[in-house]
Order: sequence, then C-alpha cells, then structure tokens
Amino acid sequence: MRWAFSLAVLATALYQLRVLDFAQVVALIPRSPLFWVVFAISYLAGPYSEWIIFRRLWHVGTNASAPLLRKLVYNELLVGYLGEVYFYSWARRHLPLSASPFGAVKDVAVLSAVVGNVMTLAFLAAAFPLLRMLPLGDHASTIGSSLAFVIGSSLAVMLWRGVIFSLERSELVFISFVHTGRILATTGLTALLWYLVLPETPLGWWLVLATMRLLVSRLPFVPNKDVIFAGIAVFAVGQDVELAAVVAMIAALILLTHLVVGVGFALTDLANGDKNVQADG
Repeated sequence: MRWAFSLAVLATALYQLRVLDFAQVVALIPRSPLFWVVFAISYLAGPYSEWIIFRRLWHVGTNASAPLLRKLVYNELLVGYLGEVYFYSWARRHLPLSASPFGAVKDVAVLSAVVGNVMTLAFLAAAFPLLRMLPLGDHASTIGSSLAFVIGSSLAVMLWRGVIFSLERSELVFISFVHTGRILATTGLTALLWYLVLPETPLGWWLVLATMRLLVSRLPFVPNKDVIFAGIAVFAVGQDVELAAVVAMIAALILLTHLVVGVGFALTDLANGDKNVQADG
C-alpha cells in the first residue's frame, strides 16, 4: 500500500506541476522572514494539532510526526480521508496498542468534520453583515443546498453519537477543543498571510475572505471552488488584479509545498522499499 500511495503522489505531482505559474508565484512572494514563519506555522498547524490529540490518546512520540504530515499530504493531493487509511495502517504496524486504532482514528476524523461545519456556521454568523453584500449570483441556490447538507450531516452525527463514537466523553471534548483551536489558528493565519502581501488592505476584509474560503472549502455541491472564491474575493475588496494574484499565489504556494513534501516522502519510500518491507515483517 505504501508503494501504491507513493506512486500515486508522484503521478499527482507531475500532473499538478504543469498548471503552476512559478514566475508569478515567485514574483509575489514577500522577502520578509515573517511571511515564511507564518506560512510554516499555518501549514504545520493541522499535523501538530493531531499530534497533540494522539499524544493524549496513544502517548505517541515524535515518531508520529512524519506519518501525520503524510496524512495531510495524502488527503490534500489524492483523495479525502485516504490519509486516515494510511495513518490507521501505520498505527497498527508501529504502535503497541491494546485495542484496534480504528475507533480513535474514526472519532478524530468525524469530530474534525463536525467541528469544521460548526465553526464555518459560526464564522458566517459573525461576518454576516458584510457577507450578505457579496454577489452570490447563480451560486446562491447551490450554496444554500450545500449549507443544508453541512447542517444536516452535523445534526445526524450528534443524533447518533452514541453509535458513531467509541471514545470516552472526556476524550471527545478534548478532541473537539483541539480541532476548534486548529480551525481558528489556520483561518486567522491565512488572513494574516494575505495581509502581509497586501498590507494596505484592511485586516478585517481578509478575515471576511478567510471566512468565505472556509465556507467554500466545505461545500460539497459547488464546482470550481477556487474560481468561485477568487471571484467573490475580487468583488469584495475591489483590488482586482492584485487581490486575485495574491489569492492565487498563496494557493499555489500551499499546493507546491504539498507536492514537495509528498514527492520527498514518495522518493524515500521507493528508495527504501525493501528495507521497509523487511521492517514491517
């Protein structure tokens, strides 16, 4: 399975690299070290938050850092929740657990989705005075249906929580708090990254756009999410060319980081394939 994942990441990287405009990305990247510090913290916030969770659940050490980073890359580059499949298999092979890790991995993933939905609705409520002025156009009905799906799926999980979740209530509460902190941190840091590139734009507008980005990322029925978000962002702030370029640059930089990390892991796996197979045996 590791070889299959590695080959899939390499194929995806080759495919995605053809659409990146490296000249445009490099031209817009700030030279300030602060930008890179914020970008690194934002990128690693997800894996680190999950390390905190599994540190409490399984007492993992630093050996879980790389698998959690792989989990992020697999989810972002390949298929959503494929990273959970990989991390589950890694935990079974490498951790001395008395019970199957499936329940914990499943509960963490389900709570991540539920908390993400709830936080999206909370951000929308807080930013509603400005968001309602944005031109949704033909996408209004689609976004409405998607919001209904977001709310309905979260309510369904809560109604059947006794059947779905296997961890203790105290653990579920802790996991929910960590997920909430992660979403707040990554949303705020994304807004800060945009602000560092275009400081003349009020930070409040970037927070509104970060809310829209959070919403669009969770809508299952909306096609071309990046295109829709870019169009809303350009209209909202009014700095057409600069704003579109900054949003595209940050998105491309994140994608490029996924590709670099993923290819690094893939090449390491392929180069050490025989050793890994022997170690697993």
